[in-house]
Amino acid sequence: MTNINGGRVVLGGLLAGLIINISETILNIPVLGEQMDAVMKARNLPAVGGGAIAVFTAGGFVLGVLLVWLYAAIRPRFGAGAKTAMLAGLVLWLLAYVWPALGVGLMGIMPGKLLTVTTIWGLAEVILASIAGGWLYKEGPLEGT
Repeated sequence: MTNINGGRVVLGGLLAGLIINISETILNIPVLGEQMDAVMKARNLPAVGGGAIAVFTAGGFVLGVLLVWLYAAIRPRFGAGAKTAMLAGLVLWLLAYVWPALGVGLMGIMPGKLLTVTTIWGLAEVILASIAGGWLYKEGPLEGT
C-alpha cells in the first residue's frame, strides 16, 4: 500500500474543480439563469451576487480536490482507471449534490423540476471531473520535484 500523492491530488483536484466550475457556470447562467432568478424573486430573495459566486467557485475547487483525494484513497482497493474514478464521482455526487438537493426540495425552497435538472447535470459534471482528475493522479512524485 502506497501513500497518497498530495501534489497529484491537488493537481488533479484543480482540474476537476475547473470542470465543475465551468459546468456550473454554464448551468446557472445560460441554461437555468432566468428560472433561478425567477425562483429567487418569488421567494423575495436577492439575486446571487459576487460574494456568493466567489464562495461557490472556491467550493467547486474544494470539491474537485476532495474528489481526487477520494479517488486516490479507493484506488488501491478498486484499481486505477476510469471505473474507479466514476465510483468516486458517484459517492461525491450522492453526498454533495443529491443529499443537499433532497433537503432543499423537501423544505420547498426550490421547485422539484429545477432540482432534478441541476442534480442530474451535477452527476454528469462530477463524472467528467472525476475521470479528468483521476487521469492526472499518479502514485509517484511529480516530475521535476
